[in-house]
Amino acid sequence: MNDSKLFTAWTIELDAARRARADHDPASEWQRLERAHILSQPMPWPHVRTHVAMLRSAIRRRDDREALGQLGRIALAAPGSLSGKYPAGNTGSASVSAFEPMPIPDDLQAILDDAEVAA
Repeated sequence: MNDSKLFTAWTIELDAARRARADHDPASEWQRLERAHILSQPMPWPHVRTHVAMLRSAIRRRDDREALGQLGRIALAAPGSLSGKYPAGNTGSASVSAFEPMPIPDDLQAILDDAEVAA
């Protein structure tokens, strides 16, 4: 896998989430975190870091259900990435099953496909 391109794309989404947070736009922050999550799934450490960022966002929003859900996902993230057993396209939100694959946005699919071709 071309970790460099995938890592860069993940970093761009995480940075966009930080900018949205700085702009006091929690909806955009969450959307960017979900996109970052989709990209992070094949990479253990970024996957964990994304769930930690999601946990922090949930705490800031005082969303107890989401925060609790993120705690479980943090525990599952690295093993799922390392084993390759993660639900591709899953947004990482506690509002969806942690085990349900989901459609991947076309732009993110292209990045993931490029990373797989370079493997």
